Amino acid sequence: MKKHNAKITSKSVEQSGLPSDYKKAIAEYIWNGFDAGATNINIDYNGNELGYLNEFTITDDGKGISSSKIGETFGHFLDSNKTSSYNVDGFIKGKKGKGRFSFSLFCNNVVWESRYREESGEYLEFKISINKSSQHTFDTFENKVSNSAATGTIVHFNDFFDLSSDHLKAKDFVDYLAGEFGWFLYLNKESNHEISINGEPLEYQSIIDDSEDFQVTISDTLFNVSFIRWNVKIGDKYFYYFLNSDKKEVERKHTSFNNKAIDFHHSVYVQSSYFENFKLTETDQPVLGFDGKNQADGTFKALIRNLNQFLIEKEKEFIRKQQAEKLIEDYHSKNIFPKFRSNEYEQLRLKDLENVVREIYCVQPKIFQGLKKEASKTLVGFLNLLLDSEEREKVLDIMEGIVSLSDEERKELADSLRKTKITSVAAIIRLLENRLTVIQILKSLVFDLEPFTNERDHIQQVIENNYWLFGEQYHLVSADKNMETVLSNYLYFLEKGEKEKIRIEEKKRLKRPDVFICRQIDVPDPNSNEYTLEENIIVELKRPSVDIGKDQYRQVEDYMNIIIDEPRFNSQLRKWKFILVGKRVDSFIEGKYESQKNKGKKFLVESVSNYEIYAMTWDDLFKIFDHHHKHLIDNLEFKKSVVEELEEKGFEINRAASDELTRLAVNQ
Repeated sequence: MKKHNAKITSKSVEQSGLPSDYKKAIAEYIWNGFDAGATNINIDYNGNELGYLNEFTITDDGKGISSSKIGETFGHFLDSNKTSSYNVDGFIKGKKGKGRFSFSLFCNNVVWESRYREESGEYLEFKISINKSSQHTFDTFENKVSNSAATGTIVHFNDFFDLSSDHLKAKDFVDYLAGEFGWFLYLNKESNHEISINGEPLEYQSIIDDSEDFQVTISDTLFNVSFIRWNVKIGDKYFYYFLNSDKKEVERKHTSFNNKAIDFHHSVYVQSSYFENFKLTETDQPVLGFDGKNQADGTFKALIRNLNQFLIEKEKEFIRKQQAEKLIEDYHSKNIFPKFRSNEYEQLRLKDLENVVREIYCVQPKIFQGLKKEASKTLVGFLNLLLDSEEREKVLDIMEGIVSLSDEERKELADSLRKTKITSVAAIIRLLENRLTVIQILKSLVFDLEPFTNERDHIQQVIENNYWLFGEQYHLVSADKNMETVLSNYLYFLEKGEKEKIRIEEKKRLKRPDVFICRQIDVPDPNSNEYTLEENIIVELKRPSVDIGKDQYRQVEDYMNIIIDEPRFNSQLRKWKFILVGKRVDSFIEGKYESQKNKGKKFLVESVSNYEIYAMTWDDLFKIFDHHHKHLIDNLEFKKSVVEELEEKGFEINRAASDELTRLAVNQ
C-alpha cells in the first residue's frame, strides 16, 4: 500500500459544492466512466429484505486510471487533467475532479479497481481507496500485471449510510438516470453505448417523445442533425449543440423557442467538421485576428435558418397532435364550449368551432393560456357567433386585440380560417348529398317501385337508419319491437340504469310500432329555474299500396292508449307524438284534419293533453325536407335519378331493384 496526499483538505472537499442528492452523486461516477471513453456502464447492487446494501458497484469499460499518472488525476482537485483527454461526446462532466468524492454523501469508503494499458502494450491493474474521514489522502494497492487484456474500472462503495437497495430500485432513480444520460446515449446509439442496472439496460427512450436524425448540406458542407423532444423538462433553456467530427461540443446556442408557453422540451445536436474551428463571438460580425468561423459566416446563418424552420414545423406538429387536443378535451370537460344539439348539422358546427380553436392555438397558444373559466367561455362563445355569421374573417381582429400577431402568424391564421371554413362547408355538402340520395331512394321506392316495395323489408329499413327525417335531435330507442320491449328500452335509455322489464297485458303486448325516437331538453321555468322535458315520437309507416284511413288511425290510437294507461308515462313533462305516414290519406283523415284545424298545427288529427297524433303523406315528408334545405338544394345538381343509375347497372324495375335501393339508403 502507498499513501498519497492530494492537494486538498477534507474541509475543502465538503465546501466544494458536491452533489446533495444520492442520484446526482451516483451520476458523477457514471460520467467519470464515459469521460474515460467507456461504452458500457454497469450498476450492480444487492441487499436484504430490509433494504440493507450488501454490495454496490459501478463498472465501466473505459481506458482505466494509469498508476503512473495518479498524481495528475487523484492528486488534483478542481483542476482535473480530463479537459484535454479524448472522449466520445466532448461533454466532459468530470473536468473539475470533484466527482470522485461524491461517495461521501452516502458511504464511508470507496475503492477503485482499475485496469489500464501502458504505452508498451502491457496491461496493469491496481486499486485506489479513499475514506470519508480523510479525503485529503488516498491509498493505492497492488500495481501488477493484469490477467485480463481489457481496460476498465470497477468502483466499490462500502460502509453505507443514508442509502439502501430501495433507493437504487426506486422509479425516480431510474427516471433520473434516463433524464441525465438520455441525450448522451441517444447521440451515441450507433456505437452501442449503454447503462445497465443489475443487468437490465436503462430504458432512456421512456423520456423521449419524438426524435429525428437527418442531414443538411449547405455550401457543400454536410451537417448531421439529431432532434430530440423530451417528455420532461430538461433545463430552463433549450439549445442547439454544435459538435465537431469527434462529437465534441464546440459551442451551444439558444434555440428561438425558449420563451414559448408550452411544454416543447427539445434539444438539437449538429455534428460536422465545419465546427473544428468555430466560435460564437460577442459580435455578429467577422472578428479581426480570428482565423476560424463565427456566427457571421453565411453557411452558419443558412444552417440556423434551416434549423429554425425545422423546429417551427416540429412545434406545430407537437401542438396540433398533443397540446391542442388536450385543450379541446379540457374545454369539453369544463363546459367551455357552447351547447350544441345532437343532430348532424349542429355537430358539424361544433366540429368547425373545435377546428378554429385548434388552429388558433397552433398559431399562437398564448391566446388561450392563463384565462379563467368565464373568460375562456366568453372568448369561445364570441368565436362561435362570428363563425355562424358572415364575419368569419373578423376572428383575426379579435385575436390581435388579445395578443400581438406577427405578419407570418396573421397570414397563417387567415389561411387556417379559410381552410376550416372550406372543410366545414364541404362536410355539410357531403351530409346534404347523402340525405338527398336517401330522399330520392324513398321517392323511387314509394312512387316508381310501388308494386315491389313493402313496409318491413324496404320502407322501415330505410327510415330506421335515417330517422333524421322526423327530427335531427332525436335518438333511436327501438324499431319494429313489441310494445313491452319498446317501453322497457325507453326507460333504460332515459335512466341509464339496469334494464327494467315493463309488463303489459298480452293483447297490447303484441303491437309493434315501426320506429320510436326520443330526446331530452332543458326548458326554462319561472318557478323552478329549469326542468327537463322529454319529447317522444312513435312513427307508423305504411307501404305505398296502402292509403291512410280509419283502420290505420285506430292502430296508432291503440299505441297512444297503451301509453296513457301506464301511470309511469303520464307526466306532463313527457310529450308524445304519433306520426302516420303513407302514400295517400282518405276522407276520414281529411275530416280529422278539419276537426283539429283550430289548433294551428299542420297534419294534426288528434290531440289529448300531452298526446298528439299526426297523419301525413310521403310527399308531405319530402316537401318538408325540400323546404328546410331549399337554399342548399338549389345549388346542388344530381345528374341522374337513382332509378336511372340502377337501370344502367342492369337492374330491372322489380323486387330486386327495391332491395338494392334499400341497401344503398341504409349504407348512406
